[in-house]
Amino acid sequence: MDGKTKAIVAHITWVGWLIALIINSSQKDEITSFYIRQLLGIYLFSLVITFIPLVNIVGWILAFIFWILSLVGAINGEMKETPVIGKYFQDWFKGL
Repeated sequence: MDGKTKAIVAHITWVGWLIALIINSSQKDEITSFYIRQLLGIYLFSLVITFIPLVNIVGWILAFIFWILSLVGAINGEMKETPVIGKYFQDWFKGL
């Protein structure tokens, strides 16, 4: 499985993310690692935002938009960071 395919699989809920993480652990691929870090950040952002009552709807919409942008980048084979917070995801989760 090539890196682009693994990056796309990572976008299919948490299960796809785990599958991509496991497959990528044996054969590291730069684009897959990039999107594994991006998606972990997006998933954690959406989880945290659910506990803030007044902004959770806007947060969910924003997380969905981030996920769509990430998916489009993976389909195109480009490493596009999530706007504003993507650089932090790459730094925080660089061990993945």
